[in-house]
Amino acid sequence: MSSMNPVNQVRSGNGSALGMLNHHSVMGSATIGVAPKFAPTLTEDDAVGQARLLKALADPTRLRILSLLSRHEGEVCVFEIVESFTLEQPTISHHLRILRDAGLVDCRKKGLWAYYYVRRDALGRAREVINGLA
Repeated sequence: MSSMNPVNQVRSGNGSALGMLNHHSVMGSATIGVAPKFAPTLTEDDAVGQARLLKALADPTRLRILSLLSRHEGEVCVFEIVESFTLEQPTISHHLRILRDAGLVDCRKKGLWAYYYVRRDALGRAREVINGLA
């Protein structure tokens, strides 16, 4: 079986192959855990949340939508957002959903229309994530 990342194989006393990248050593029949030299400071859940936030910011259209919403202190009707772009309404709605899922924007419904606004606390959280990597 071939692999993109080859692992050197070592045969243990019982004939099974052990990968050299494993973090366990086998001594006789006992397994000894080896502590990693470096450990991530982020939990898996924190990393997933931060990645979702940064992915939402990593798209030019979403950045332009955030810029548009940031210029207006109040709420902007989804109709006005769509008018500001050359993209179709379903595409804008898709980007707004991603921004909402990341917590960067929220909306309030009035009748048939949704009015979007920037959640400034989430932008502050994004700033903290980026500063934490520096």
